[in-house]
Amino acid sequence: MRIALDAMGGDYTPKNTTEGAVLALKEYADIKKLFLVGDDIAIRNELKQLNCHDPRIEIFHAAEVVNMADSAAKAVRTKRDASINRAIDLVKNGSADAMVSAGHTGAAVAASVLKLRTLKGIGRPAIACLLPTAVKGKVFVLIDAGANPNSTPENLLQFGIMGSVFAEHVLGYKKPSVALMSIGEEDMKGNDITKEAFKLLKNSDLNFRGNIEGHDLFENSADVVVCDGFTGNVMLKTSEAIAHAIFSWLKQELFKTPILKLGARLAKGAFKAIRDKTNYEEYGGMPLLGVNGTCIIAHGGSTPLAIKNAIRAAVESIKHEINPHILLEAQAYNDKFVTSPTQVQ
Repeated sequence: MRIALDAMGGDYTPKNTTEGAVLALKEYADIKKLFLVGDDIAIRNELKQLNCHDPRIEIFHAAEVVNMADSAAKAVRTKRDASINRAIDLVKNGSADAMVSAGHTGAAVAASVLKLRTLKGIGRPAIACLLPTAVKGKVFVLIDAGANPNSTPENLLQFGIMGSVFAEHVLGYKKPSVALMSIGEEDMKGNDITKEAFKLLKNSDLNFRGNIEGHDLFENSADVVVCDGFTGNVMLKTSEAIAHAIFSWLKQELFKTPILKLGARLAKGAFKAIRDKTNYEEYGGMPLLGVNGTCIIAHGGSTPLAIKNAIRAAVESIKHEINPHILLEAQAYNDKFVTSPTQVQ
């Protein structure tokens, strides 16, 4: 496997990205080549600090960086030597099998669509995010988690198809259930787009269980929850913030008295287990499904551990060959339900 890492993408680069790359190489023997894309001198300095001389590392120099304040589309067009552009170029020309970036999400999506194109039958790509549930060891797929602020009903249907494929072939869920995020369980709840998407999902061959509300997400969730990228990104970041706040509140309360401190020490293992379950570092990166290549989007504030796990996500995506399965399912839907080319958006 050959993976291109955007070494300049993220809040703490190239330190965290380089250290995460070194951790990944120590753990994943399947990686035969790891391109570190970015400033040559800065990356070499980090590798020197880590005393890393792994021959599988190849530095691919890129002189520019897409900043968070940059317009995604404009940056892709004008900063052609940006690390995110060069990393995706390596996938496009076949030098790398996957790309990982913790940088500007909009730029990563725009560059992936522009350079790699979307799969046949897929109008727009979507970010698939894994979130924990109250059921021990089980997660669900939230799609889209931020690639598309605005989506059509047809896009939402395709997100359901891609999320179902991911849940089945990566998570191992048989006939995964699919739900549509809305403001009520009833068929007619929601805005015009979700109402139309409901009809499309219901008439498809997906295991569609209907609408799902926010209070059911973590306790009575479907295997796949479909929404537009605006809603999904707000849900994701709100969930992260709530998890962080809960641990802060617990810390404040559990350190008030010696008895409570003792109780906290006795329950330390349980607290750690819950923290790991809600910690984005453990999940690593999120696959951008629907593009003609493997692209993993990581958290902007990724630690070395998070980068390592994002690279792990790339390794798993390559192994499971998700794109051929998405192509098959999209084609099957179009053959059965789409009567006019104009219906495919």
